Amino acid sequence: MMTQSEARSGLGPQANAENTTYTNPIYPHYFADPFVWQHQGIYYAIGTGPAEAAGEVEEAGQRRVFPLLRSDNLINWEFVQNALVRPDPSLGNNFWAPEVAYCDGTFYLYYSAGHEDKNHQLRVATSQDPLGAYQDVGEPLLDPQSCPFAIDPHAFRDDDGQWYLFYAQDFLDTNETTRAGTALMVDRLESMTKLAGEGKVVLRARSDWQRFLTDRPMYGGIYDWHTLEGPCVRKYGDRYYCFYSGGRWETDSYGVDYGVADHVMGPYSDVGNEAGPRVLRSHPGYVLGPGHNSITVGPDSETDYIVYHAWDTGMQARRMCIDPINWTTEGPRCPGPTWTPQSIAISSK
Repeated sequence: MMTQSEARSGLGPQANAENTTYTNPIYPHYFADPFVWQHQGIYYAIGTGPAEAAGEVEEAGQRRVFPLLRSDNLINWEFVQNALVRPDPSLGNNFWAPEVAYCDGTFYLYYSAGHEDKNHQLRVATSQDPLGAYQDVGEPLLDPQSCPFAIDPHAFRDDDGQWYLFYAQDFLDTNETTRAGTALMVDRLESMTKLAGEGKVVLRARSDWQRFLTDRPMYGGIYDWHTLEGPCVRKYGDRYYCFYSGGRWETDSYGVDYGVADHVMGPYSDVGNEAGPRVLRSHPGYVLGPGHNSITVGPDSETDYIVYHAWDTGMQARRMCIDPINWTTEGPRCPGPTWTPQSIAISSK
């Protein structure tokens, strides 16, 4: 017997695959930091909209934050509504990088809120419906006094059912192999709204292509600032792959790479990326700054797709794109970013 999810999606055991096409971007409007998930055969996407990115939520009079989209096939998307009931305005007007996790009948929306690019804190909101409305639980996931800047939360469920939260925070120390800047962390979730306080470093910046800005004034000092952000974890075989975006999001240096580990809490290694990101990178004249990805299974129920944003050549907006992931003996690779018509397998009865 088919499950409800299979019945709604057409992904039953007798399904046959047929091909159709898509052309990036797959959604025409500003939609940064796209996170895509499936629930009962329907795809949902949530991202950073133009007001959230520009810190104009208050000016826009938004009572809800973060645009939510819906699709039956991963390539045709419709806007439904905004997801999050705006929390305390004192948290700031910039809301970044939302992601949703589903556990025991509740949807958990993880995000950061702050003032421009300062004082961002990790928050979580809940809903009984994938479309919301999501209500903030009222407390940050990390103490802003001890961690004054944290962004890009990503919840990952391991095979044993334990949840973990990956995120990015700032580091000021440097040595011969590690550079100051924003880097990746992981902690175990005691519950979906509380961290265990066992945070470990996942990856620190160590390559020139990960530079955000030379001589950047931060925390009362001047730093050669490097950035790793947007963690997204996928287990493939017996190994954990932490995809991330490095460099400066406003330039063509920005791209997607990964670290790999034998255990979810690490240690992770991204050795091999010294010449640049290995999964997605800019194609000048066509696609600029592809990054901040999520991963979902395609409509054929087999192919992994990387969902990411990229700039148009005029740098007018970051828009949502997709391309397949190829799991090679050398690690995950992507034929994208693409900008011409591409084939995608769609399952049907």
